[in-house]
Amino acid sequence: MTSAEPTIPTLRAGFAAPPPDSRVMMRWWWFGPFVEEAELARELEAMAAAGIGGVEVCSTYPLSTSEVDRADGGFLSERFLSRLRFAAETASRLELRFDVTIGSGWSFGGPHITDETAARQLRWDMREVPPRAARIPVAQPWPGDRFIAAYIGDGSLQEPPVRWWQLPVRDGAVEIPDGAGPRVVLLALSSPTGQNVKRAALGAEGPVLDHLSRAATETHLRAVADPILAAVPSELVTAVFCDSLEVYGADWTPSLPEEFRARRGYDLLPELPLLHIRGAGSERVRSDVVTTLGELYEENFVAVVRAWAQRHDVLFRIQSYGQPPGALSAYRHADLPEGEGWGWRSVTQTKWATSAAHLYQRPVVSSETWTWVHSPSLAATPLDLVGEAHEHLLLGVNQLIGHGWPYSPPSAQPPGWIFYAAGALSDVNPWWPAMPALASYLHRLCWLLRQGHPVVDVALYVPSRDAALRFEPGTRGYLDLWRATRGHIGDELPAALREAGYDYDLVDDTALREADWSRYGVVVLPFVRDLPVETARLLEKHVAAGGAVVTVGGAVQRDGWVAVDDVDALLPALAAVVPPDAPTSPVTPDVGVVHRRAGEADVYLVANTGPHPQSFVLRTRDDAAAFERWDARTGRAHRVDVVDGGVPLDLQPYEAAVLVALPAPDQDVPAASADGPADAVDLTGPWTVAYEDAPQEPNDVAVPHRWEDDPGRADYSGGASYETTVIVDGDRLGGRVLLDLGPVRAEPRDVPGEPALRGASYRADVAAPVGEVAQVIVNDVVCGWAWAPPYAVDVTDALRAGENTVVVRVLGTGLGALRANTELATTVDAVTSIDGKRFTMQDLELAQRPTTSGLRAVPSLQFERR
Repeated sequence: MTSAEPTIPTLRAGFAAPPPDSRVMMRWWWFGPFVEEAELARELEAMAAAGIGGVEVCSTYPLSTSEVDRADGGFLSERFLSRLRFAAETASRLELRFDVTIGSGWSFGGPHITDETAARQLRWDMREVPPRAARIPVAQPWPGDRFIAAYIGDGSLQEPPVRWWQLPVRDGAVEIPDGAGPRVVLLALSSPTGQNVKRAALGAEGPVLDHLSRAATETHLRAVADPILAAVPSELVTAVFCDSLEVYGADWTPSLPEEFRARRGYDLLPELPLLHIRGAGSERVRSDVVTTLGELYEENFVAVVRAWAQRHDVLFRIQSYGQPPGALSAYRHADLPEGEGWGWRSVTQTKWATSAAHLYQRPVVSSETWTWVHSPSLAATPLDLVGEAHEHLLLGVNQLIGHGWPYSPPSAQPPGWIFYAAGALSDVNPWWPAMPALASYLHRLCWLLRQGHPVVDVALYVPSRDAALRFEPGTRGYLDLWRATRGHIGDELPAALREAGYDYDLVDDTALREADWSRYGVVVLPFVRDLPVETARLLEKHVAAGGAVVTVGGAVQRDGWVAVDDVDALLPALAAVVPPDAPTSPVTPDVGVVHRRAGEADVYLVANTGPHPQSFVLRTRDDAAAFERWDARTGRAHRVDVVDGGVPLDLQPYEAAVLVALPAPDQDVPAASADGPADAVDLTGPWTVAYEDAPQEPNDVAVPHRWEDDPGRADYSGGASYETTVIVDGDRLGGRVLLDLGPVRAEPRDVPGEPALRGASYRADVAAPVGEVAQVIVNDVVCGWAWAPPYAVDVTDALRAGENTVVVRVLGTGLGALRANTELATTVDAVTSIDGKRFTMQDLELAQRPTTSGLRAVPSLQFERR
């Protein structure tokens, strides 16, 4: 997908020291938005020092009751815009990317949106009427309500009509003729949805805009986006951002009847009752309405915002899914597609975005990562972060947007201000000194997964028309086409594909007409009943050109297509057309693979996404003369052996490996270590521990050790240094030596008696040997950090014959500070009393659960010999 394919030496050099544009970014929440320049600068400098590559500014609800803050400090005020420019200039000085959300909270809207430009929905009034004639005035009980049409049919509320006739309207009243029996009148009206911007900053309150209306979109751009880019020069901004669509129930816009007629070729109003009560023809009408709504959203919102962004010389980044029903192909109007949601075996919103990026050749595709991670806030560890990050990378992501970094004033009681529904991924975490190592690891992987182009064999058709039939007004996810598609396809089919070694991209009708999908060997139609004629013709041409189409449990079929009844029969049918790209032997459902071809190299990221060690052989479809394993922690490469046509791998829980297949071995790259079995020496002590808030007071301690058991340490959030000495026989030296902190232990995600993690929250299901990260220092030499399996640090160059001092510096989470915080709940109550209930803090009661920080296992020295 890049214009020039990289050479193998260029790939190695780039992996060892990648350019900065693929670093992790952070969503930066500005509460109020009350921010001060000194703290803005401090936080940006802390991010830069930790290897964070940039920010996305998101203005959200207030967390201050200060009259000074509130005096001319709201959203789009002169003070806010000056702070925004200061932050952008500081980010530029620090060589950090700077994105900004062109709105507050979500979805877009605010005080500039009126009844004429607000999101609208259909509202129905159905009543029985007697046989006599009558006139019903067309009333307007609420501002913004509009009468659409009236209908009559024979029946009752208990047995609704199966046929409807549209009634005439004269002089502001519906005319009901005489009848012969019980009848039902159905009035169709449209109303503003009443939805206001969620989590709005001070001064940003107001209705959500009508995303189906160009006029509404342009009103918002003039009122919000223009002032932002007038205050912050476009050369300081990389991209403007739009979060996921949460415009609930917005199924109407005033132009819909006219647009429907022009696009679908028949009148909507005579058929409108079929949206409310199913009957003959309702499937076609419902599917056609959803298609039309999706087109209006795409043309009147996504395309309009992108054109505005192009005029201002900035990129447009968007999470284009949710309500209204944005189709996958709407992403063709995005410069930077973005998704959210982990789960590499299922049709996530992230897969929605990465599929579009592949189809429309967008080389960078991002994801909102770590949403709700390990609730409550501050429970998340680097292991949680890397485990979830692997899930996003396996879905095709190559830019991580952390969710996120909360701005917090220096005066706030530790751990400071936190966002209501996310981890606080900032330097308030005691484990933050390990962040540069984690950020460097993810930086290398994201850079590597931008090189070349993705290798994906299967196009998984998005059955939009079938999925639209799942929509029921008032239900969760009404009008969310991604959600309906995932429900229609299910989880079994995509999981079977990925576990068998296939990758897939989702493809919809528009993409089949417009995008380049020639690289897909096979198109899979999942449970399809309603296939557009034009799509069927395109697929027939695909088969005639040598491709394949496989239908699974569907009602559509054509000559030359392969039909199977269920998912179990799908895999043999696929294998007969194209063998799996990167299967594991044995099949290991927790192990995922994503593959890119970059010049002469084939790059495979292989990740164990489960809590148990996995041993397997990775087999690749194309025979390679040589393989190298590249270490994303260090940037180093070494040659590995091919055994029985594959590469043997042993991966610890949540560990990932990079394998690179090459046309020939490179003798300048060292071979993998041929060290023999390790000779282990347990470091049983004696040990001392010194807490970082009292470093001059070391105490004797037995390891394993839980510092919460020590007097006064129940709510300690910080670090402690464990120290011991060990005598090393010089005969043991000569090979590599690791300080092994111990294995991880599988721990169930759902613990009986404890609340389960909510929604999209992620947690690594293991207990680590340290709580939560460890820095290893031997003889005053800093050897490195351990923050995820394997929890082992190379100490070869620091260890010597004779007596050695070993220090294991352990840093925990900020949960103790959250438990001890007495200010946060009071602050939330105070701002709620002033500003109304704009948010509810996330799972704060879970912070009362006990934590186990410290050195949880007995470390050992592992001496490897050649």
